[in-house]
Amino acid sequence: MRILVVSAKNKTVFNFRGDLIRDMVSRGCEVYVTGPNRDFVEDILALGVTRFIEIPLVKDNTSVTGDLHYYQALKKVIRQVSPDLVFGYNIKPVIYGSMAAGACGVKRVCAMVTGLGRVYGGRSLKTRGIRFITDRLYRRAFAICDRVIFQNGDDVREMTENGCLPPGKAVIVGGSGVNMDRFSRAPMPEAPVFLMVSRIIREKGVMEYCAAARELKKAHPEARCLLLGGFDSSIGALQPEDLSPYIEDGSIELCPEVKDPVSYYHKASVFVLPSYYREGLPRTILEAMSCGRPVITTDWTGCREAVEDGINGYLVPVRDSGSLEKRMADLCDMDRAQEMGNEALRICSKKYEVSIINRQMREALGY
Repeated sequence: MRILVVSAKNKTVFNFRGDLIRDMVSRGCEVYVTGPNRDFVEDILALGVTRFIEIPLVKDNTSVTGDLHYYQALKKVIRQVSPDLVFGYNIKPVIYGSMAAGACGVKRVCAMVTGLGRVYGGRSLKTRGIRFITDRLYRRAFAICDRVIFQNGDDVREMTENGCLPPGKAVIVGGSGVNMDRFSRAPMPEAPVFLMVSRIIREKGVMEYCAAARELKKAHPEARCLLLGGFDSSIGALQPEDLSPYIEDGSIELCPEVKDPVSYYHKASVFVLPSYYREGLPRTILEAMSCGRPVITTDWTGCREAVEDGINGYLVPVRDSGSLEKRMADLCDMDRAQEMGNEALRICSKKYEVSIINRQMREALGY
């Protein structure tokens, strides 16, 4: 089978879809990948990909002309590659990849919604206007798809209730899965170390984490609070000066973005993600659980999927640094952190190990 994977960001190809692509290749599939630039092309080809094809795309751009160019470029590539299956993930690859595949008569078209993102989480007049248009584009794209893969039931309900998703097409899988050999268990540190891994944008709850860390350090000065991630220029991006006061007073330690974060999970005793972004099922939560770390996250779409409150971590309200700090203080008890970490590992191996998710994806995609 010849498969075309349509991606909006090159790094996600090997970080989030890498094990899936390796599985496709191991079963004799020819895999072609599109991406917006030449970043990390060698890493993508190392997965066994037959060819990488650059198709420029600006993720947060709302230009009609830019989107039309992207759609036309996708049609041209599809005609050249002549795939048996087109598989897109993220908003624009899902919408324009599916519509281009339908226009070119591709035999099988599947899409993966890895969370509804800022468009469905924002409340501004502009965001509501973009959501109105996006709903109609999703409706057209999903009508073409054979299967639409989701990572949580909340997104399925929303897409069904707003008329975007035809009955019988939705499949829910347990996130992107996690390679438990790579994200292996490691001994707990001797003192509490909290870790947040995220793009440094407001909706991920970065400022709530900073505020909670500052209060935590007053009662637990031995605790460390690490923030691992990169600054970007997307909507909602924070700037270095937003974090400077918390770095300068020692509340948080800012760690530069790295290609492989495993060593940071191993340094930590607890993983924290106070997100109010419209997540699918955050891969970072699964990575932390695979390393035997409890998780504190929000009782929010996607985030709550893998966390059983009080069992393998805690759920806290969104935008509530006080509740977050209280739960972080609870897990300064290293015995409790160890017990919850054991449960996190058990749940991860039962539900989210990558071979389990790849089997679900294989059935949904039909390769």
